[in-house]
Amino acid sequence: MARRSIAERLAQLDAQRKNLQARMGKQERAKDTRRKILLGAFVLHRLERPDQSEFSKNLRDWLKKELPEFLSRDDDAALFDDLIEQAKTKTSKKNNGGETRQPAS
Repeated sequence: MARRSIAERLAQLDAQRKNLQARMGKQERAKDTRRKILLGAFVLHRLERPDQSEFSKNLRDWLKKELPEFLSRDDDAALFDDLIEQAKTKTSKKNNGGETRQPAS
């Protein structure tokens, strides 16, 4: 059996290194996704609690205020219509003395 040259062995090690880096990147992305899912589940759990603690109320108010600015895609915003629409309705009532704003014809 012929011995491989140093250049061939280095090329093989480089390929293995790239493969391992790709696997590590995939694992990191999976961990990041899992963290986001768990954090989202926690936030939704707090919002859906019937006790309406002050923390839950403050969290809901903060999300109503911040989500519309954070969500730039219409499809993403549609996922949170229940929170965003409540915030828009309250804002337009405050701006119009309690009356909802009608679009100009």
